[in-house]
Amino acid sequence: MTTLAGVWAETVGQAHAVGPLRAAIDDPSAMTHAWLITGPPGSGRSNAARAFAAALQCERGGCGECRECTTALAGTHADVKVVATEKVTIAISEVRELITLAQSTPSQGRWRVIIVEDADRMAERTSNVLLKSIEEPPPRTVWLLCAPSPQDVAVTIRSRCRIVPLRTPDPEDVARLLETRDGIAPDLALECARAAQSHIGVARRLARDPEARARRAQVLALATEIRGVGDAILAAADLVEVADADAKAATEERDAAEKVALMQTLGVEEGARVAPALRAQLRQLEEDQKRRATRHKRDVLDRAITDLMSLYRDVAVAQTGATVTLVNTAHDGRIRDLAARTALADTMRCLDALGTARERLAGNVAPLLALEAMMLDLRPRG
Repeated sequence: MTTLAGVWAETVGQAHAVGPLRAAIDDPSAMTHAWLITGPPGSGRSNAARAFAAALQCERGGCGECRECTTALAGTHADVKVVATEKVTIAISEVRELITLAQSTPSQGRWRVIIVEDADRMAERTSNVLLKSIEEPPPRTVWLLCAPSPQDVAVTIRSRCRIVPLRTPDPEDVARLLETRDGIAPDLALECARAAQSHIGVARRLARDPEARARRAQVLALATEIRGVGDAILAAADLVEVADADAKAATEERDAAEKVALMQTLGVEEGARVAPALRAQLRQLEEDQKRRATRHKRDVLDRAITDLMSLYRDVAVAQTGATVTLVNTAHDGRIRDLAARTALADTMRCLDALGTARERLAGNVAPLLALEAMMLDLRPRG
């Protein structure tokens, strides 16, 4: 493994992709003003974008220690704007604000850098608004867009960007990062890196939070606990309830703080009646919060399905006698048990059902209906 230093230290397993970015820092002729950083979830797209932004601002090309580097990496640099939406889509009004910002010269740094971490969440109309600014940016403005793949971004946008593809890092690389950055024990770090399928953020959460590991174990247990129709219906309801609770826990406190802050800005005292002229702003905040909770719930369910897919993948490995390493090494007993009492055809059917459920959730099918259908398909046959 090539070890990267400075601002690039956390771009795990991405030496091949960092090369062009570092070349652009060192050689102005290699620089372009619009970049599209792509890669699967957890590959470190936002880490790479922030590292590049820091290196652009740093007089030493990304030392990782100066004020320019530390503030850019933390997202607090005055000339580095980071957009990471927690809603289902990025609003066109947000993009128009970014376009206005892009026209201004840097106030402190060497570049005006705008990072859009969820460029795939822009609707076509929103992308069209952004097009001209990306095509003809001011001389000291750089756009860094992030998305899972080039196909997730409008063709008019990606054709005007230089694409930097990231790949899924090796679990061993992710484990080493957890050891050095978070002080996680080597065995636990590797177990969590594999369970997260090299998703850096998920691996870190699993390694640092025993409750997160327990919740994941509960999800995996569904594969062996569903025996009939009743079990399937109850399991679907339980999974939706867990997602609702998770979304509420993650957003409730923040929602309340945002409402208090807005009321103070509007000059409305706590408990007082909101004047009709001000209610539109309050409604907008509530709608934004609802969208954020919807996205969080969807992400929780998608992760749960992904975890179940990893389990059935391991079952298929056991059934075929393949020599590849299991994803869920801590659940070897459950995997062997399921592999022994089912056939490979059953495993493939379950994987198809899980994939279909992900597609349905992405298509805004009611979560409970999508999960009930999924759980029914996970029942043993015969």
